[in-house]
Amino acid sequence: MGRSQETFGKKDNEKKKQKKKTEKEERKVERQANAKSGQNLDDMLAYVDENGNISTTPPDPSKKRIIRDEDIRINVARRTDADNEDPVRTGTVSFFNDSKGYGFIRDAQTQESIFVHANGLAAGPIKEGDKVQFEVEMGQKGPTAVRVKPAAAAAPAAPSAPAA
Repeated sequence: MGRSQETFGKKDNEKKKQKKKTEKEERKVERQANAKSGQNLDDMLAYVDENGNISTTPPDPSKKRIIRDEDIRINVARRTDADNEDPVRTGTVSFFNDSKGYGFIRDAQTQESIFVHANGLAAGPIKEGDKVQFEVEMGQKGPTAVRVKPAAAAAPAAPSAPAA
């Protein structure tokens, strides 16, 4: 006589399936018992009040604000003062690593730190503490200083005529 085709593992899996099935059926019966039958539409609605909070009462029509189509802005207003700005800025080198060829300049006007690479130097090397003039362009990771050169010191005085 041959052995039974059912093994212990198969019997165990079948028991687990049956247990899950009965638990699912029990949950279904419980949901149906707890469900509120016969709710009308007004009981299921939720409203948003003038402050953006969810409420069960409808909003007060006297507090309704009328917004004109002309008052809605979809885009950002253009900057008019950017056209008048001088593209040349001044600042102080706060950090510069000669061996790696990069550093940062602290803008004198906005006090923001702007990245500078050795390729952006217009005239000779710079070092920490130098006053410099530069222009800002957007790089891959943000603003980058380009055409960096030492800031012009006080204008040299005109040579005086020799005394005769």
